[in-house]
Amino acid sequence: QVHLVESGGGLVQPGGSLRLSCAPSELIWSAGDMAWYRQAPGKQRELVASISREAGEHVGSYADSVKGRFAISRDFDKAFLQMDSLKPEDTAVYYCKMKLWLTEFGGPADYWGQGTQVTVSS
Repeated sequence: QVHLVESGGGLVQPGGSLRLSCAPSELIWSAGDMAWYRQAPGKQRELVASISREAGEHVGSYADSVKGRFAISRDFDKAFLQMDSLKPEDTAVYYCKMKLWLTEFGGPADYWGQGTQVTVSS
């Protein structure tokens, strides 16, 4: 069964950078909207960044808390989240979400990654 595989999390000092990656575990037909969420201990999962196609271009949108520091990008069926100027409050488990078409004739479905831990601490 197809699932999303994430990588790139880890421990970083405040002000540092990390780059998260996410890709399906198997070949797929097509990928639509993609997004990154995060969940800190004791808090609800929140949307961090998303990327969708508008007027033929991929457009990213961001939570106010990460604007100017995070950048979402994609390459066909892969999603990336570049995180710069990290702060302790960015500490959380980060999840990717993708809308995928597994075959040419099937309908789309949403898939989630297993999560990758990001810890920002000195």
